[in-house]
Amino acid sequence: MEPVLEVIGVFVGALSGALAGVRKQFDVFGILALGWAAGLGGGLLRDVLIGAVPPVGISDWRLVVTALVGGLAMYFFHPRLERARRSIVLLDAGALALFTVVGAIKGLEHGTTLIAAIFVGVLTGVGGGVLRDLLTGEVPVVLHHRQLYAIPALLGASAIAVLWKLDLATTGAAVTVVVGIFALRVVALRFQVEAPGPWPGLRRGRG
Repeated sequence: MEPVLEVIGVFVGALSGALAGVRKQFDVFGILALGWAAGLGGGLLRDVLIGAVPPVGISDWRLVVTALVGGLAMYFFHPRLERARRSIVLLDAGALALFTVVGAIKGLEHGTTLIAAIFVGVLTGVGGGVLRDLLTGEVPVVLHHRQLYAIPALLGASAIAVLWKLDLATTGAAVTVVVGIFALRVVALRFQVEAPGPWPGLRRGRG
């Protein structure tokens, strides 16, 4: 279950990173580097956190090749640039969902507590997108516009942790959670559902 989801996540994440590079008019090396960063950045952070070293992002040739293939695919077959922003968002939603579930499961398999696995899942989910945005000079999407980005990952990672605790974390259950995270992210974007902003606080009284 986990290896298949991880390969798919790396490929989708690499597409997202490479498309961001295309939009920024990077050269082929820059596009591939962004594909690698977006596809494997979250996994690198996850493996360091749970002590699974060396991280698969630099040691598993299958995942490295998958990221490079995703980058090359986007380099040669990217859509029109005016559609790039929307495509990046959809690809990023898919990568967020896949990486969150894979990260939480891998943390649990390495014996972390449920709380630690939830944090690992969220950080795995958002890590690649954050690294991609930083490398392209953008404010990471998880930090601005009050978008529902980390919240779907948090809910999804929590769901996987609970299912694991109940011994119900089957392949079907994991796929269902992936779909749920993706759907929540896309629906929130479609209907502009936002996370709460700064608390307005109490107004100062007169006098």
